[in-house]
Amino acid sequence: METLVVGAGAMGRWFGTVLQENGPESAHLSFCDTERARAVAAADAVGGEAVTPETATAADLVCIAVPIPAAPDAIESYAECATQAIVDLTGTMEQPLAAMQSATPACERASFHPLFAPENEPGNIPTVVDEGGPTVDAVLTALRDRGNDVFETTASRHDELMETVQARTHTAVLAFALTGEAVPEQYHTPISAGLADLADQVVDGEGRVYADIQTAFEGADDIADAAAEIAAADRATFEQLYDQAKTARTGGDEES
Repeated sequence: METLVVGAGAMGRWFGTVLQENGPESAHLSFCDTERARAVAAADAVGGEAVTPETATAADLVCIAVPIPAAPDAIESYAECATQAIVDLTGTMEQPLAAMQSATPACERASFHPLFAPENEPGNIPTVVDEGGPTVDAVLTALRDRGNDVFETTASRHDELMETVQARTHTAVLAFALTGEAVPEQYHTPISAGLADLADQVVDGEGRVYADIQTAFEGADDIADAAAEIAAADRATFEQLYDQAKTARTGGDEES
């Protein structure tokens, strides 16, 4: 299976590794990136070859693994290379799926969102198969063979939940990272130690990636408003807010 991976960053490399290690035996990879050196590095690390936007040719499968804002343009630019299927790993679903429907109406189409960094695999992968077929099935099999929980969702449901899973969560953790002072380990409670660990994990990433997520999904203002309400609350109001939070966490569970 000839595969063109557009975007040779961490997720593009990971997808290439998935196909090399768990995909069809005949898989052949090409990596294309706006930075030629990154495509070469990915090809050397994973196997395959580096191509340029000008030399990228037809492939059975095109995988779009670019930053969120670049997805629509990348899909439009490389759609003509896809002969059987096109998929994306960009992190949103409604926008790239709409772009794929418009640009590749005759192809298999799917959107995957690995909810983990490559080094933390296996993990959860919400998936929308917009138009199925043997090529997308081969990708699904490869992902599952690595122990990942690949589950079906809808694009709107995914993007709605990412407001909490990503935008609200990152806002809360980064706010703590910006305001929390360094605390000797022996002073930490289990809660503060856990939050400090989360802050360390988040700031170990790339600001560009987190900025893309915050721009793509709403939710940050909700955290800011709630924090301001808590900060301004008197004792009675604080207790009411605490009870509201408890109810939200214990009584608001629903289907994933």
